[in-house]
Amino acid sequence: MKTRYLIIGAGPTGLGAAYRLKDLGESDFIIVDQNDWIGGLAASFVDPNGFTWDIGGHVQFSHYKYFDDAMDAALGKDGWLMHERESWVWMKERFVPYPFQNNIRYLPKEDVWSCLKGLIELQSNAKNKPGNFKEWILSIFGQGIADLFMLPYNYKVWAFPPEEMDYQWIGERVSVIDLKRITENVVMQKDDLSWGPNNLFRFPKFGGTGAIWRSIGQMIGPDKIQLNSKVSKINLSARRAQLENGDSITYDKVISTMPLNLLLNVIEGAAETLKRESSAMKYSSSHIIGVGLLGEPKKDLSTKCWMYFPESNCPFYRVTLFSKYSPNNVPDITKHFSLMTETSESPQKKVRAESIIAETIDGLLNTGLIHSRDQVCSTWHYVAKYGYPTPFLNRDGLLRKVIPELEKLGVFSRGRFGAWRYEVSNQDHSFMQGVEWVNRITAGEAEQTIWGTH
Repeated sequence: MKTRYLIIGAGPTGLGAAYRLKDLGESDFIIVDQNDWIGGLAASFVDPNGFTWDIGGHVQFSHYKYFDDAMDAALGKDGWLMHERESWVWMKERFVPYPFQNNIRYLPKEDVWSCLKGLIELQSNAKNKPGNFKEWILSIFGQGIADLFMLPYNYKVWAFPPEEMDYQWIGERVSVIDLKRITENVVMQKDDLSWGPNNLFRFPKFGGTGAIWRSIGQMIGPDKIQLNSKVSKINLSARRAQLENGDSITYDKVISTMPLNLLLNVIEGAAETLKRESSAMKYSSSHIIGVGLLGEPKKDLSTKCWMYFPESNCPFYRVTLFSKYSPNNVPDITKHFSLMTETSESPQKKVRAESIIAETIDGLLNTGLIHSRDQVCSTWHYVAKYGYPTPFLNRDGLLRKVIPELEKLGVFSRGRFGAWRYEVSNQDHSFMQGVEWVNRITAGEAEQTIWGTH
C-alpha cells in the first residue's frame, strides 16, 4: 500500500491530523492503530452489565475554536450535557473543597495552623530556585500543606517520588498560593471554589467520551482507518512502515502518536544514541476500576464531579461520580449510579492486578463513598499501560533534542505520549497537535501547542 500521509495512532492526535487533512480536501492518507477501536485513551466501553466507562476521568473543555467546532460537528450542539465542576479532596474523614490550599478552614484546627505556619515561614525563607518538583512544592506551599496533601497526593498520582520529577510543566495545572486570600478564607469562613480552566465542562449525553471520537472517525471515513495494525518497523530510507500482520505501507509524510520511547526502537537506522534516550523516559500505568452500584449516591456525594484522595486508606487517587456526567452511563439512573476510580502504577509503586478490584471496593468503604458491598452490582477493570507521561528530571532537555532529531529523519512524533508533555495532552491539546502538524506540513505554519504550556 502507498499513501501520501501515514498517521500512526487513531487517538485524538491522529484523528485531529486526519480531520484537518480531510477539511483541506486531502484524501490520500491512512490511519493505522494497533487496537480494535478508535479513540486511544479517550475511548469508552460498555461492560457486560450495561455500565459505560471511560479510560479515566475525562472532561471536555477547550483552548481552541477549531477544536470546539469539531466537537460540535461530532455530536451536534444538542449531544452534550453541561456541568459546573465540583471537585473535592477527601481527607481527615471529611470533604475539603478543591483547591485544597484555599479551603484549609475545613480541616481540624491543628492542621489549619500547620498549613498557615508553613506558609508564614515561607515569607522569611530565602527563595532558591527549586531543583525538582518536591522542592517546588515545599517552596510554594510550605511544609504543612506539602505534608498533608501535596506530597502524598502527587506520589499517588504520578507513582514516582516528586523529587524525581521536574516542575516546569505546572502552568495552569496547579493552583498556587495567595496567603492573604487563604487567611481571609480561614478567618471569614469563606469557600473558594472558582479556580481552574475547567469550571464548566461538557460531556456526551450518550456513549461516554468515546462517542466523540467514534463520530470523528465516521466523519473522516472508516475506510481511512485501519485497526489491528501495529507498526513494528519503520524503514527511513524506503519511507516504509512494516506492520506486525505482514502488511507494509509506503508513505511520503508520517506522524506517529505511539509512545516516543517505542517509536525510537522501531525506527531502523536511527542513531543508537537516540535509542538510548528512550531508557530515561518515565511513565506510569493507570488502573481504571469502574464500580456499578445499586441505589443512589449519598446526599453529600450526589453533587460532586470528582474527588481526590491523598491518604493511604484507599489505592486510588481520584474517583469520578461517572453517573453524574450522564445518566446514560448506567443501565437505569433510577436504580443505579457509578463510581470510576484511578490508581497509578510504576516500577516504584506496584499494584497487584489480581486484588486491585477488591482493594478498590475496600477503599470505597473506607472513604465512605459506599456503605455496603451489597451495593456493588458490576465491576470493570482496564489497565492503560501508558497512562501518564511523567515530567521526569531533564525531560524538556531530552525532548528538545530527540523530537527535532526525529524530524530531521522525516518522522514527526506528536500527542500525549508522542510528545511526552503531560501539560499539553488533554483532548483539545492532543487533537490540535495533529491539526497543527498538518498546517505546518501543508502551509508552513508554526506549531503552537507541542511546545506550549496552555
